[in-house]
This record gives sequence, C-alpha cells and structure tokens, in this order.
Amino acid sequence: MKYSIVFSVALVALGLAACDKTPVVVAAPAVIAVPGPAGPAGATGSTGSTGATGYTGATGDTGAKGGTGATGYTGATGDTGATGDTGAKGSTGAKGNTGGDTVVIVPAR
Repeated sequence: MKYSIVFSVALVALGLAACDKTPVVVAAPAVIAVPGPAGPAGATGSTGSTGATGYTGATGDTGAKGGTGATGYTGATGDTGATGDTGAKGSTGAKGNTGGDTVVIVPAR
C-alpha cells in the first residue's frame, strides 16, 4: 500500500504537468472609423527660418617657383681658312695694227 500512494502521487503530478496549457490570447476587435464630413482647412503654418551659411574653406598655399635652368656653353669658333696665293700678272699683249680699209656701219636705233 505504501507503494500505491507514492505511485498515485507521481501519476497525478505527471498528469497535471502535462496539462499545462498556454493561455489563449483573444485579439481585441479592430475599431473601424467611419469618415464624416470634412472640416474646414487649418491655417497655413509659418515659414521656417533660413539656415546659417557654412564656413568658407581656407585657400591652399601657392607652390614654390621652379629654378631657372643653367645657360648652355657657347660653341668653339672655327678656324679661319688659309688665304690663297695671288695669281701671276699676265704679260702685256702686242700692239695691234691700225684700221686699214675696214668700214664698220652701226645701224641707228
């Protein structure tokens, strides 16, 4: 008999633990708004203020000026050519004969 009571208590404990139901959540019914006639329009709101002007960025530094290049060398002057020899003086020609009988007629222009 002492085992039957212990066995019965264990059986009841398991039975109640197995019957642990999760509660059923019932959703509230949705409220449906029925539109009525439109009311008058509201007043126009005031205009917002203008935002502050942003800061101007700093101007960048100017780059350094480049150096001037070196001047090139002047080329060497060429040699002057040799002067040629002066040619020999020719001999004087013989004296010619005087006119004779030849007549030269020069046409007029």
